[in-house]
Amino acid sequence: MAVCHGFTGSPVSMQDWSEDLARAGFAVNMPLLAGHGTTWQELAKTPWQHWYRDFEAAYLELTQRCDAVFVAGMSMGGALSLRVAALHPVAGIAVVNPGLTFNDKRAKYSGLLKHVLKSVPAIGNDIKKPGVTEGAYDRTPIAAVHQLSQLFTDTISLLPRITAPAIVFRSSVDNVVPDSSIDVLMANIGSRDVQLVPLNNSYHVATMDNDAPQIFSQSADFFRRTINAI
Repeated sequence: MAVCHGFTGSPVSMQDWSEDLARAGFAVNMPLLAGHGTTWQELAKTPWQHWYRDFEAAYLELTQRCDAVFVAGMSMGGALSLRVAALHPVAGIAVVNPGLTFNDKRAKYSGLLKHVLKSVPAIGNDIKKPGVTEGAYDRTPIAAVHQLSQLFTDTISLLPRITAPAIVFRSSVDNVVPDSSIDVLMANIGSRDVQLVPLNNSYHVATMDNDAPQIFSQSADFFRRTINAI
């Protein structure tokens, strides 16, 4: 199971899910993506290809010791999971509030804005459950938003190539990823086996929110069913 965190975040947001999967008997590889877990200034210097490289490497490492390898991700990690699934024979896909489009219309101008504006307030910690934090950066670098935009565009173009079964968890209230991301995914993914699961009591970082137990149990069931069907 290759598991991927989101933009400006770290494996902290995926740790509970990964540990639950490990207890269920799955081998898990959860990398820290380049430019993350350090400073937002470091992220500003990191091309999106390095984020993908790190997650793809985690997937490929698992293929050396596992017969079937799934990918799972949240937010940008969802986009990276989908890209791996388009380019490799993954067994299945589980994504939580996957990002493919932006809430903020200014994002389309990030290629120009990055020259005059270094960062904006953080997008992290969109969590309904009180007292929980994902430990994301306190600023979002505009240069990295530009890279994220390029990743989204590239991934959308590859969606028709995805044939693996997928389960998509979607929060009813998400202040980071808009509904258009899910619309684009559902309209373009090539797989004929896609299950959309609503999360009614969580915000964007649902893997740390009230619906986390639902994500953990339903994804594990999905992985088991998929393995049994292979």
